[in-house]
Amino acid sequence: MGNEIRAVLVSLDGDHYPFTSKLDFDCINNMEEYELCIMEIQPAIECKIKVLEVYSYSALVIFQLKDEWDIRDSKLINYQRLVLELIKDFDDITFCYLPRDENQMVDALATLASMVRVNKQDNVKPIQISIYEVPAYCYNIEKEKRDDHPWYHDILQYVTKNDKRTLRRLANKYVLDREILYKRRKDQVLLKCVDAIEAKKILEEVHERIYGTYANGFTMPRKIMRFEYSWSTVEGDYVNYGKRCHKCQIYGDKIHVPHSLLHVMTSPWPLSMWFMDVIGPISLKASNGHQFIFMVIYYFTKWVKVASYANVTKLAVSKFLKKDIIYWYGMPERIISDNALNLNNSTIAEVCSHFKIKHHNSSPYRPKMNGAVEAANKNIEKVVGENDKDL
Repeated sequence: MGNEIRAVLVSLDGDHYPFTSKLDFDCINNMEEYELCIMEIQPAIECKIKVLEVYSYSALVIFQLKDEWDIRDSKLINYQRLVLELIKDFDDITFCYLPRDENQMVDALATLASMVRVNKQDNVKPIQISIYEVPAYCYNIEKEKRDDHPWYHDILQYVTKNDKRTLRRLANKYVLDREILYKRRKDQVLLKCVDAIEAKKILEEVHERIYGTYANGFTMPRKIMRFEYSWSTVEGDYVNYGKRCHKCQIYGDKIHVPHSLLHVMTSPWPLSMWFMDVIGPISLKASNGHQFIFMVIYYFTKWVKVASYANVTKLAVSKFLKKDIIYWYGMPERIISDNALNLNNSTIAEVCSHFKIKHHNSSPYRPKMNGAVEAANKNIEKVVGENDKDL
């Protein structure tokens, strides 16, 4: 069981150093070729070789290491990372593709192996074969570093060895479960105490939104505690960590500005779109001579603002928009009207340009808006007509 891989290290003087290993785990052909490439590089590192040429008959391995081919098999990603990490020990390394037909070394070794005859009486030196039970990248996993004296070291010593009695009251908030120390909150929830190394890892993961959406330096420590972690300097550590984050420096002060564009909605913000129209002339004039009604309706809630005039001039429309809409409700995004001249002129265009308001005509842009406005017009005309009858 297992596949054997063989490699030969050739020096500049022509000396040959063969290596062989056995892969005692299930692997595909591409994994075997990466294992062979790693076995070729590791002896060169042990011999402190700084310039190396690697020849392989696997086009996939060579061109993936040259970053000319993409890796589509997830099983090969860790192999590529390991090789790229190993080649940092060389001053110069070259990967060369050598087809099987041109690999004279393999043909020579195969021919010699078939010609050798070994007698039982002859003393043959044993051949050492390395056996790997797991992939090569598993041997390269570094052991996690631990902080020998974290911030809770004194508390842990008191709980375990009953020393430093001055910490008795402080230690009452902590519970020891095997070798893990927990802090008890007021609601009896246990928070795991972590050292500086693990705290740094938690900060990175929380800041990169692995545990949810982004939050600022004031809410993030409470979010970390909700995930049942605790250390004494969590708030200060996160504030200092945010100061080194490039995105936080750009968007941190702009609380209401998102990182990406907002999705388009019917109403981007309250009172964003208004429609204006004129009703009249009314058959029975008012006592002050007014016979026209200027109406502005909010598109989303159908809220109506009206004013009566003897003549709806462009100055009257401009004054109404400023006083009763912009100064009272804020600047809208757009205003829609029909093609009437008193609603489409240079004065209205100047007002819209000054307040950066988009002015559109309803006929080509908002056909549905016409129905809403006409319904509002009928209601106003009905009210005016009933008042006329009463008079």
